[in-house]
Amino acid sequence: MSLKVCKFGGSSLADAEQFLKVRSIIESDPERRIVVVSAPGKRFPEDVKITDLLLLCQSMHEQNLDIAPVFQKIRTRYKEIVQNLKIDIDIDKLLDETEDAMRRNGTRDFMASRGEYLCGRIVATWLGAKFVEPGEFLQIESNGLIKEENYDKLGSELRDEKLVVMPGFYGRTPKGKIKTFARGGSDISGAVAARAVHADLYENWTDVNGFLMADPRLVKNPKHIENLTYKELRELAYMGANVLHDESIYPVSEPGIPIEIRNTNDPGGAFTRIVASRPKDDRIVTGIAGRKDFYLVQIEKMLMNRMVGFGRRLLQIFETHGVNFEHAPTGIDTMSVIVRKEYIGDQLPSILDEIKRTLQPDRLEVTDNLALIATVGQGMIRCVGFAGRLCTALSRRGINLQVIDLGSTQDNMIVGVELNDFEEAVRAIYEEFEQN
Repeated sequence: MSLKVCKFGGSSLADAEQFLKVRSIIESDPERRIVVVSAPGKRFPEDVKITDLLLLCQSMHEQNLDIAPVFQKIRTRYKEIVQNLKIDIDIDKLLDETEDAMRRNGTRDFMASRGEYLCGRIVATWLGAKFVEPGEFLQIESNGLIKEENYDKLGSELRDEKLVVMPGFYGRTPKGKIKTFARGGSDISGAVAARAVHADLYENWTDVNGFLMADPRLVKNPKHIENLTYKELRELAYMGANVLHDESIYPVSEPGIPIEIRNTNDPGGAFTRIVASRPKDDRIVTGIAGRKDFYLVQIEKMLMNRMVGFGRRLLQIFETHGVNFEHAPTGIDTMSVIVRKEYIGDQLPSILDEIKRTLQPDRLEVTDNLALIATVGQGMIRCVGFAGRLCTALSRRGINLQVIDLGSTQDNMIVGVELNDFEEAVRAIYEEFEQN
């Protein structure tokens, strides 16, 4: 019998009605034997996620404020789920223990992890499943990676003839403290579990039917994507297609475990399958995604190409300020660095001062209204005329290109446009390649 790992996101576990859908999905397929759960998400647009309430508790705890009023909202959510489903669990005891632990050990990671922990305990009891505490078996290193021996330990614990439930989002540091993955990290936990047990499939259940060719908020009725490669997913997710956390592909990509993105509210509907490679088809472009709010820092210096170490010294300035760079297009006497505004914060003036002092550029300019758009497709650059079509599509709409960056894999072409042109640019590219 095949083995499937199923991860259910916050929207899939938002209330008792959603819990019933999850149970139906699990019980409909005996191969779904390992379940990874998120904390309950929003029930309606104005609602607040459990994790956000927990982080608010953490903020109040740091300010020596009473967390009881906010924690009461958390109590109410979990108690409603337990009562509506008539689950035989002492939820008051679990909540009391959690609130007390928060007051004593109120680190950000600990508090953020409790949403998944409580949900995992409830789901395991409800389904009569074995509960696995990830903190006992999953050690997250300072770089966010997991050592191979941890997969072996976790796999031994997860392999069971009956159903197993594990909370997502967290493990422990080498010193034994609760450590969370990045926000959305339950996707990563699901992938880790799949690798640990050598699963045949990792199902990620959410509130959409997989990936679309473009953001439906920008493009009307974009096409559904049936198959993606790990590389294509990584590019699209990193540039804003937020269906799946982009780092979740790492644990499953090496062993080649497929991922399926499925809709809890439409379990028999369309879905997207993500694999190591897919057969060649007529598609030139698989998907289009973009992000706003970048800085473009442009440096010009005569004979830059003869100055050994110039690029390293420039990037090192950003490194010493703790700022990641996204792209670094270059010319013979020019070099640009693209960074996210959220990463650079209020450090831009000090970074520019250091560039002037250290590198003495002939020209230093900053564009602060840049948006990036990634057009992704397996082998698309080998299609003669692709770049010309893309640029012409933008030109017809009167959109000027600020940046063009072609990835070394030639599966991704990134263009930078002014913020005001972002939405129209996405539509222009989609319409050009919709029919491929």
